[in-house]
Amino acid sequence: MRVYTHPACTRHDPGPGHAERPLRLVAVTESLREAFAERLHWCEAPAASRGQLLRAHSDELLSLVLDTALDGPMQLDPDTVLAPGSAEAALRAAGAGVAAVDAVLKGETGRAFCAVRPPGHHATAEVAMGFCLFNNIAVAAAHACDKHGLARVAVIDFDVHHGNGTQAIFDSDARVMYVSSHQMPLYPDTGYAHERGVGNIVNAPLPAGTGSEGFRRVWRERLLPAIDGFRPQLVLISAGFDAHKRDPLAQIELDGDDFAWLTAELVAIAERHAQGRVVSMLEGGYDLAALRESAVAHVGALLA
Repeated sequence: MRVYTHPACTRHDPGPGHAERPLRLVAVTESLREAFAERLHWCEAPAASRGQLLRAHSDELLSLVLDTALDGPMQLDPDTVLAPGSAEAALRAAGAGVAAVDAVLKGETGRAFCAVRPPGHHATAEVAMGFCLFNNIAVAAAHACDKHGLARVAVIDFDVHHGNGTQAIFDSDARVMYVSSHQMPLYPDTGYAHERGVGNIVNAPLPAGTGSEGFRRVWRERLLPAIDGFRPQLVLISAGFDAHKRDPLAQIELDGDDFAWLTAELVAIAERHAQGRVVSMLEGGYDLAALRESAVAHVGALLA
């Protein structure tokens, strides 16, 4: 199994005290190297091209992120910062997903995990927001459809925050199913159950304090059957670990076993319909110990 990452992803620095800090990625990569040693094949994430990014984003957003001359950090919104190291980090984060999709669809590896930052699922076609500059998973999904001709790509998002950007990019594109569980009420106040797109959007808002039993029930009874019925040719995962009980930004109260369970269920769906092909991309998760535990649980289930 391949892991795509790049040192540039630690050079995106939103500033002191910011939750989405470079040490998040250090925690993930160190924990995976310690836990799995020789079982993972580490690959350098390439930079995404403008053409690849334009499948999901406007030229105006690309110009803002890639062409702005910076002497220091620039605040894009109360949560999102563009800093001198951000452009290359964003290019490598999006490029990791593109390279991973190419690798699994060419049969070079069965599954891949992209250990990258900044995260992506809040970025819309035109707006960087919610810690996210480019929507990495959306760029990967669009590449799978447009470059490889896939007709059914599933994007599964278990980050505790709703991936409003991913949903908005694909809500009229029936080739991509977007399935999400997320805490509500919580930023960004999207992902209501009635939001259905063209029948390709499935949202399961969860109250604070849901816990393991409630989380697994909604996936088992509603979300997993919806994905299974779609018969995806490729499974993409927005792997946010901020639903963990240690996370400071939310209160769903999960642990690593829950992420391992759901990952195993998604792998089983991929085995049935997608020749086992899974690409997972790191999203949120802001407690370092929880990130270590969750990343190991998730990747362990991808390896199983």
